[in-house]
Amino acid sequence: MLRMALALVLSLALTGVAQAQSTDRSQTGGAQTLEDIMARQEGLKVDDSFRSEATGDPTRAAPITGQLGTLGGVSDPELWRAMRYDTADISVQQRGPAAAVLVQDGGMVWLDFRDGPLRRYGGWLLLGTLAALALFYVIHGRIKIDDGAAGTTVTRFTAIERFGHWLLAGAFVLLGVTGLLVLFGRLFLAPTLGKEVNTALLIWSKWVHNNVAWAFIIGLVMIFVMWVVHNIPNRTDLVWLSKGGGLLFGHDHPPAKKFNAGQKIIFWSVILFGGSIALTGVSLLFPFELPLFAKSFEWLNAAGLPQMVGYGELPTVLAPQEEMQLAQAWHAILAFVLMAIVLAHIYIGSVGMEGAFDAMGSGEVDEAWAEQHHSIWLEEVKEAEAAKTPAE
Repeated sequence: MLRMALALVLSLALTGVAQAQSTDRSQTGGAQTLEDIMARQEGLKVDDSFRSEATGDPTRAAPITGQLGTLGGVSDPELWRAMRYDTADISVQQRGPAAAVLVQDGGMVWLDFRDGPLRRYGGWLLLGTLAALALFYVIHGRIKIDDGAAGTTVTRFTAIERFGHWLLAGAFVLLGVTGLLVLFGRLFLAPTLGKEVNTALLIWSKWVHNNVAWAFIIGLVMIFVMWVVHNIPNRTDLVWLSKGGGLLFGHDHPPAKKFNAGQKIIFWSVILFGGSIALTGVSLLFPFELPLFAKSFEWLNAAGLPQMVGYGELPTVLAPQEEMQLAQAWHAILAFVLMAIVLAHIYIGSVGMEGAFDAMGSGEVDEAWAEQHHSIWLEEVKEAEAAKTPAE
């Protein structure tokens, strides 16, 4: 108890000192104060101009022949500080918008995010999704056709529709696997398989990821053009959602058109998240030709959204390295979310529901399955076929 009391008194004393500490740095030789340190530990924004502007002054420097003299009036620490804050007067042999940026602070922030929250929460999201699907299967089992198969089939998806779906799905699986190898390879593969194997896998993953991305974009465009008209929300979706699609509350299967509300949620998730993933991916491939975030931040500032949530003005001038770091972070966050959604889609389309895989396998589904899950669509198909049949 005595130690706890002393620790509490000491922490309160330090807090009081920090609150009373002035930002007058004349007593610290221009260095940071205790107030700066305490504010940084609390995650508050600290004015670091005292550091960024301390890059040397030749007019006030001691002579080079003196004991404390510096070459040109700038010491090595001051030169590196100027490089860190991108104020150093330097010239480089390589020309380009990013060549002169020798030290970039944001790189460490991005690395900490990539190796910390991104890996941790992204990994747990995927594992949690798999665990939830396994639990759902244990509780509910496979969703059967209530009255058994009818033995007659109806065409659900044409060959071109199935091609677009499998092109998108196959590309997404390859992109997901190679992306996870790049993110988690050093953490799991290198210690178990060795650094050489991990290096070979990462080189292969990078090549596959950069090239298969174009197939993903083509598939995304195809399914949007073919299915957007069938995925416009309507009133039947509210009924479907209120009954849990007949998946949670017994065998009361609500009527649905070609796509039910659950499939529409997956469709728009794929289109919106997949579109943003594709856009940031192309930006990563061509960072100097397609910067995204500076313009986006400018639009958000004009709309006042960052100010509404207390972030203030977002930066509208970003180095190419900063653009790439932000693009990679957003790219990975959305990829994790979409992978979790697609895992649920794969579950329903395979082991989770009897007869569901046939829709994208052969394109033909049993009429009893269609009546149970898409009764409005089945009725429309039969009416269209009847209209084509000449009257006897």
